[in-house]
Amino acid sequence: MKRLNLRRIAGLGVVLAAVGTLAVGGALEASAAATGTVKTAGDPLNVRRAPTASATAVKTVANGASVTIDCQTIGTSVTGTYGTSTLWDYVPALGGYISDTYVYTGSDQRVAPDCGVGTGSGQCADACAGEATYRSADSHFLVYDKNADGYSAVVAYWLKGGAGPFYVWNSGGEGSSVDKAVSVPHGGWVYYKVCVANYTTAKPALLSCSDGITDFAA
Repeated sequence: MKRLNLRRIAGLGVVLAAVGTLAVGGALEASAAATGTVKTAGDPLNVRRAPTASATAVKTVANGASVTIDCQTIGTSVTGTYGTSTLWDYVPALGGYISDTYVYTGSDQRVAPDCGVGTGSGQCADACAGEATYRSADSHFLVYDKNADGYSAVVAYWLKGGAGPFYVWNSGGEGSSVDKAVSVPHGGWVYYKVCVANYTTAKPALLSCSDGITDFAA
C-alpha cells in the first residue's frame, strides 16, 4: 500500500492545566508501538535528540532499516520522501526522533500513541542551545548545552500536585552535559520545560522555553 502525504493527526495524550498551580493529569491508554521502514534517497537518516531539525544528531539510521516507533509527536516541519509534515517518530532503540516523512508505515494515519509519557526529550524554542532528556528508569535529567549563546541551559520541572518549579542547570558552556538525579516517587509524574537563562540561585527569568513535556518515574 502506497503511503499518502496526507497526515491526519489524532488526539491522544496527557492533559495538563497550569493556572496558578500546575496539575498533572493521567494519560489516555496508549496503543501498541508501530513498525516502519526508513526510506531516504540512499543516505543515512539523522536521529535527533528532540523533534526538531536543529536538535543534535545523536546517531544515524541506514536507509531500508526497520524501526519500532514507540510514539509520535509534533515538531518542526520537514520535507522528505513522503512529503512535508511536522510529525516525528520516537524510536527508543535509536535514542531519539526521526522525521516521519522518511518512514514508510503503510498508512497515511498516525500509527503510534502520542509522546510525552515515559518517553522523549525536548529542545528549547528558537535558536538556542538547551536540550534535555528525562530518564524514567532512574529519574535523572540529562541537560545539554549545544553552543555558546551566553546563557545556561536549564530544565524547569514540577511534580504531581503542582510542587515546583524546581531547576536542573547546565552552566558548563558549549558542548557540556549535566546528569542529575531528581526526587520523583516511583510511578510519579514530572512535567518539565527546557529553557535557557542566566544562572541564579533565585527564581530565574526563563527564556525560549520548549512546550511542556509530561513523563514519569518508572
